[in-house]
Amino acid sequence: MQKFTEKIVSMMKAENLFETQGGPIILSQIENEFGPVEWVIGAPGKAYANWVAKMALGLDTGVPWIMCKQEDAPDPVIDTCNGYYCENFTPNKNYKPKMWTENWTGWCSFFGGGVNIRPAEDLAFSVVSFIQNGGSFINYYMYHGGTNFERTSGGPFITTSYDYDAPIDEYGLVNEPKWGHLRDLHKAIKLCEPALISADPKVTSLGKNLEAHVFKTDSGACAAFLANYKTKSSANVSFGDEQYELPPWSISILPDCKTAVFITARIGSQSSQKKMTVVKNAFDWESYNEEPASSSEEDSITANALWEQINITRDSTDYLWYMTDVNIDPNEGFIKSGKWPLLTAMSAGHALLVFINGQHSGTSYAGAEFPKLTFSQNVNLRVGNNKISLLSIAVGLPNVGIHFETWNVGVLGPVTLEGLNEGTRDLSHQKWSYKVGLKGEALSLHTVSGSGSVEWTQGSLLAKKQPLTWYKTNFNTPEGNDPLALDMISMGKGQVWINGRSIGRHWPGYIAGGNCGDCDYAGTYTDKKCKKKCGEPSQRWYHVPRSWLKPNGNYMVVFEEWGGDPTGISLVKRTIDSVCADIYEDQPTLKNRQKLVSRNVIRPKAHLWCPPGQKILQIKFASYGLPHGSCGNYREGNCHAHRSYDAPQRVLQPVLSI
Repeated sequence: MQKFTEKIVSMMKAENLFETQGGPIILSQIENEFGPVEWVIGAPGKAYANWVAKMALGLDTGVPWIMCKQEDAPDPVIDTCNGYYCENFTPNKNYKPKMWTENWTGWCSFFGGGVNIRPAEDLAFSVVSFIQNGGSFINYYMYHGGTNFERTSGGPFITTSYDYDAPIDEYGLVNEPKWGHLRDLHKAIKLCEPALISADPKVTSLGKNLEAHVFKTDSGACAAFLANYKTKSSANVSFGDEQYELPPWSISILPDCKTAVFITARIGSQSSQKKMTVVKNAFDWESYNEEPASSSEEDSITANALWEQINITRDSTDYLWYMTDVNIDPNEGFIKSGKWPLLTAMSAGHALLVFINGQHSGTSYAGAEFPKLTFSQNVNLRVGNNKISLLSIAVGLPNVGIHFETWNVGVLGPVTLEGLNEGTRDLSHQKWSYKVGLKGEALSLHTVSGSGSVEWTQGSLLAKKQPLTWYKTNFNTPEGNDPLALDMISMGKGQVWINGRSIGRHWPGYIAGGNCGDCDYAGTYTDKKCKKKCGEPSQRWYHVPRSWLKPNGNYMVVFEEWGGDPTGISLVKRTIDSVCADIYEDQPTLKNRQKLVSRNVIRPKAHLWCPPGQKILQIKFASYGLPHGSCGNYREGNCHAHRSYDAPQRVLQPVLSI
C-alpha cells in the first residue's frame, strides 16, 4: 500500500500537479470507504486506518488529505460523506469543513435488474439541503457515466454499461434535464456566495415540515433557502414581505432573500429523448463452433475434489471447465423405463453450461441478489462411459465488503446423480479434471492473427442458436461523429471484441425483472425506487468507442455462450430525437440572474436547442394548460388551450425545432 501510494504521489509531483506547485490538485484522498470495513473487523482495522493516514500525511503533498466514510479519521485528515443525502453529516471536529465527496447521481445497473434512475428534482433537493445546512463542498458520483470495457465489471453481475444515470451519459452526451437542472442549480448557489461564505445559517420554522435557512451578514448580504419536506402537498408560506408557493419535497433559493431564482422541484432546462439509429445491420458473418472440453484432454489438471474457480483461473478468464466420467451399467433400470437420471450441481455462481458426451444438456444462471445457483435437470446417459463437462462462468467479482478471499465462485458441490439402481450417486469426491479458459481464447480468435488458426464457416453453414460459438466479421466506420454502439438484441450471453480490444460482456438474454412503475421524485430516494427497462434486456446496446476504430476493415469477434443469431446484430448511432421543455407559471429562471428584480419570482421562458449538426424540424406537441406525461410521451390534460401551437410556430418558422 505504501509503495503504491508513494508511486502515485511521486508521479503527480513530477508533473507539478499539486496546488502548491501551481497545479490543479487541491485535495488528496487516502483509502476509500474503509470505515464500514473497520467497523466489522475492529481493532486491526482501526490500527490500519491510523497507519495509512499517518503514511499519507508523510508524503508532503502540500494539500489537505481526506478520508470518505471514515468517522475516526485522525487529525488533520478530514472525514467526508458519501451517499444520496449528506445534509445531516458533520465532520468529527467542528473546525473541519463539511464535505460531500460522492453525491450518487443514480446507481449502477445489474444484469437481471431494471436500469436505475434518480430524478433530477431529488438530486437537486439533496444538494441544496446540504448547502443550506452548512455544506461547503460537493462532488458528484458519477458526473460522467462510462463503460466497463474488457472484464472490469464487478459486483458481481454489474452490467458492462456504467451509465449511472449521470448528467453526462455513457456516450458523452448530456443527460437532459439532469445536466441542465444541475447547471442552473449551481448558478443559483453562486449568486448566494457572499452570504454563504460569511455567515452561518439561522433556521426558522415556517410550519410543520417547513423551514427557512437564512444566511445574513452585517454588511447586508442575505441568502435564504425555503424548504418544504412534505412529499404529497405544496405549501404557501410567508417569508419577509412576500408569499411563496413551495412544491412538495422542494427547496427554493433566494439569493437576495426576496427573489426565488431556483426551485429544486421545478425543472426549467430542456429535456431530451435519445434514439439508436441503425447505420449497419448487414454484417457478413463467419462462425466457428468450439467443442466442449473433455476429461480425456492431456493438458487438464485433476483432483479428487471440486475446486474453487478463481483459485485456479486467477481471474485470467471468466471460464473454467469441470469434467468427470460416469459409468452406467447395462442393468440400470432407467435404460428400460426411459426416465433419465437427475443431475444436480450446486454452484457458487454465476452461470453454468452442462454438456453430456459433448451435447448441450442445459443452462443455469443466478442473479445479483443471490449469485449461487443450482442446476437440476434430467440428463441423457448411455451404457458405458459418459463424459460430463460443466462450464462454470464468472460474471464479475466482488467490489465491496470484507474478506474477498472467502467469496467463492464455481462448482463447489455437491454434484449428484439421482435415479440410479443404487439411488443417488455423489460425484463430488470422484476424479475431476479442470481446464482453464476456452480453446478460442488460447488461440486468440479475437485477433486477426489468431483467427487463421481455425476453419470458419459462412453462408448457409453459418451456425445459429448454438452454444459455444465464435463469430467474426469486418466493417467500415460510419461517417460522422455520433457515438456508436452494437445492438446485441438477438444474442444471449458472451463477449465482444473489436480490433482485438474487448468491448466487454454482453448478456441481452437476461431479461430485467422487477416493477418499473411511475417514479415520483418526492420522498427519500433509494436504488430500489425508480427503475426502467423492466421486462426488457438489462442491457441491449454496447458502446463502441470511435477511437478504437479504423476508417476501413475493422475486425469484430463475438463469442456466444448460450446460442444466438448474429444476423440480428446491428451497428447503431446514438442521437437526440426530440427536445422538450415543461415550465410553470411563476417558475423562476436564471436568464435574468444579473438583475434580481424586487418581485418574488421571475417569469419563465423555455429555451430549446439541438446538438451541432441537428435541426429542429417539427413541433410534435405543445400545450398551454395541464398536460400529462413526460418528454416523448406528452398528452393533453383536462385543461388545454387549442391555440397552444400558434406561438411556437410563429417563433420557430421558417426552420422549426422541437
